[in-house]
Amino acid sequence: MHPEKTERFRAAHREEIGPRYDGRVHFAVLNLVLPSVIVGSLASVAAPSLRELAIVPVAFVIANLAEYLGHRYPMHRAMWPLERLCHRHAGMHHRFFTHRAMRADSHRDWAAVLFPPVLLLFFLGAIATPIGVALFVFSSSNTGFLFVATAAAYFLLYEWLHLAYHQPDDSFVGRRAIVRVLRRHHMTHHDPARMTRVNFNITFPICDFVFGTNASTHSVVDEGQAEPAGPMGEPVSETGDTVATP
Repeated sequence: MHPEKTERFRAAHREEIGPRYDGRVHFAVLNLVLPSVIVGSLASVAAPSLRELAIVPVAFVIANLAEYLGHRYPMHRAMWPLERLCHRHAGMHHRFFTHRAMRADSHRDWAAVLFPPVLLLFFLGAIATPIGVALFVFSSSNTGFLFVATAAAYFLLYEWLHLAYHQPDDSFVGRRAIVRVLRRHHMTHHDPARMTRVNFNITFPICDFVFGTNASTHSVVDEGQAEPAGPMGEPVSETGDTVATP
């Protein structure tokens, strides 16, 4: 059973989800749009050189860094003009799912996990595409298309893994070894007392290790002294609810 306050928040949030929302359709659209971008980009690549292929691991690292910085800062700090992103993630996602209540109870709960289409357009249209165009102009068309394909593949992997972490532990997906390992990393981040301090990578905790915010090694704060903190540093209860202060 989930904690009572979490259940109350979930019930209230579910009332806000449109009656026609279907998480399976949402997920299917992602798995139609993003692979189309990947296939279309790769189909435009012709006889790439090794130098051009080198953009693939570089793009992967850039995507991991973008995931880390985007999650650590605008998704947990109300930064203009992305305040709504912080509200959706820290104010909604982290109250819907805590370290004591990680699983989605139905596909309608996927609305609290998957990015809405507007954010898909933002990440691909406002970030990946301009970088791809710059590489197209200043490097080569192959480099630009390979970057866009890698960025789209990373975004799709992000959505797959994040959704997997919020499936039941005993489900087919939840029992996969890699999901169990990465879920533990993500579940620690969903502890309200630690969510603004550790484990910001959703896919692979590369930048968490680089920047010292992996929960197993980080030294940002003394965890024994740390107070639970909300997205703006305000105190929260162990269930994730903001505590009023004088």
